Amino acid sequence: MEQVDLVIRNGTIIDPKNEINGAICDVAVKNSKIYSIGKGLLVTAVKEIDAAGCLVTPGLIDNHVHCYEYATPLGINPDRDCLARGVTTAVDCGSAGASTFMGLRKYVVEKSSTRVLCLLHIASHGLAAAGCAGGCPGGESDTLAFLDIDACKGCIEKNRDVIKGVKIRLQKSVCAKGATEDEAYRRALIVSEACAVPLMVHHIESSVPTQRPDGADTRIGCPSHLRAGDFYTHAFHGYDETIINSANGKVHDDVISARKRGVLFDVGHGMGSFNWKVAEIGAKQGFWPDIISSDLHTQNIRGPVYDLLTVMTKFLHLGMPLYEVIKSTTLTPARALGMETEIGSLTAGCDADITIIKQEACDVQLEDSVTQLRNVKQRLVPVHVFRSGVQHPILPKLPWPNEDILQHLAFQLERCVIKDDA
Repeated sequence: MEQVDLVIRNGTIIDPKNEINGAICDVAVKNSKIYSIGKGLLVTAVKEIDAAGCLVTPGLIDNHVHCYEYATPLGINPDRDCLARGVTTAVDCGSAGASTFMGLRKYVVEKSSTRVLCLLHIASHGLAAAGCAGGCPGGESDTLAFLDIDACKGCIEKNRDVIKGVKIRLQKSVCAKGATEDEAYRRALIVSEACAVPLMVHHIESSVPTQRPDGADTRIGCPSHLRAGDFYTHAFHGYDETIINSANGKVHDDVISARKRGVLFDVGHGMGSFNWKVAEIGAKQGFWPDIISSDLHTQNIRGPVYDLLTVMTKFLHLGMPLYEVIKSTTLTPARALGMETEIGSLTAGCDADITIIKQEACDVQLEDSVTQLRNVKQRLVPVHVFRSGVQHPILPKLPWPNEDILQHLAFQLERCVIKDDA
């Protein structure tokens, strides 16, 4: 029999790349790569794990985190807060810009067991003093001089192994009360197109409209000016410029059009950007996220986000099929990042990034980002995680909900134009 390093036996496999949905199979790993997958594999292994009763998936990809630890107010530790909760690939979204990227590369990417990728902020200093946690008003795009197209392009070209796209935040509070938003957006679009990489846009309480007025086709909009493969993150917030038309309760026409042409709608839960009511309206209209991500950072790891699997649990509760939940955290982000042949599947030859998950019954209240609660009856929890075939410890989950966090978030509900009835 063939000798391998690891075999995971009897697991329920969900691998969307290979269209496997619930087959009971074994997975063998050799030399840090997936070696084979099948029923009753005739191999001997240095290590064997019985995954009976568990889901075995490709290593989870969190498409939106902030992990530039110590250098930015939002930076978490990816090994502690991502890998130890079942995530093998974390995409840092905008923490670094062209002037600060090499620190992210040297001190986070190169030193972490987690695979860390980057969407480079169009602002040269990234989120080094993000207004949401930096203790001061204003934001990274208040001054257009910091949005250097050539510097951003040059940094991407020199670091394509790590940098997979561009990031911008469109929000009046970080763009000189809206005065710089249109131009900042235009520059980000120019860089992403010139470098042939996707653009991720944070779009909340913005002067750039979600739905352009009738007949205003020349007005720059978001997501109307995004292209196939671009990411519209924080898709389920309930503030001004939400995807929902508050007048009729329908998903905006420009949002539907954007999806049809290939724009990817990303959850990006975050401290303030997931609203149960908005997600429920979307679910009833068949508007599910393409990608489930956490926007995990220092201000939300103890709630309301906790970890990626908790965000996945929320969409499972909403009725999103389990297969699609897994696809949105494996194949879809891998493909969007241009890494489909390396990560996001259990295909032989791919990196042996594997997450083993327990789907278990529960009866708990789970909060969104604005204090609204739902009674969740099942949840997804990590059991084992392997990064390039190496097993890493799983840290225990924190209890839901966090009452202290709920009190802290109460003010955000007042800003919502979509929320639960009083």
